[in-house]
Amino acid sequence: GDASEAERELEPFKTWGSPLMVEVGPMPYPVMNTLLDAAYPAGSLNYWLSSFTRGLPDELIDTAVDRFATVPSPMTAILLEHFHGAVTRVGVTETAVPHRDEGWNLLLPSVWTDPADTPTNVAWTRDTFAAMRPHFGSGRWLNYLGDDQAEDAIRAAYGPNYDRLVEVKRRYDPDNVFHLNHNILP
Repeated sequence: GDASEAERELEPFKTWGSPLMVEVGPMPYPVMNTLLDAAYPAGSLNYWLSSFTRGLPDELIDTAVDRFATVPSPMTAILLEHFHGAVTRVGVTETAVPHRDEGWNLLLPSVWTDPADTPTNVAWTRDTFAAMRPHFGSGRWLNYLGDDQAEDAIRAAYGPNYDRLVEVKRRYDPDNVFHLNHNILP
């Protein structure tokens, strides 16, 4: 877009409060794809869970703060992704992914480096996810299902498109050759 228009739109964010630094500006796409590399060093282990929420009530934020105080790895985060803008202007059935309402997706990306810490980190992620469950909506983001291959999780990721995708799978992959993913059974 136009650089001067971008500057006008970003001005309130760049001057709000007393920032220690402002890192806003043009960025080449290949650089954008490397921003998180340092957070996931080679050999690191991870376990992710997520769900769309029914808003951001104080109780959800309080639970996030309480649970984060017990996080076993300094590489782990609790993220809230705001779904808005262009993604909400696509119809629910226009793509396989139906999540088009403005709202929030909660993501628990647990990351650690020592294999001996795997049980502790996975347990923390599952317990944190369970503690936040009362605030979840019905949708799940497919990329963040982790090892959850249960049909209800996959159905929640595809929502009202699930049955249509089953028909596509039956037609084009009846033998379920492409099954090493969050599989839709034909």
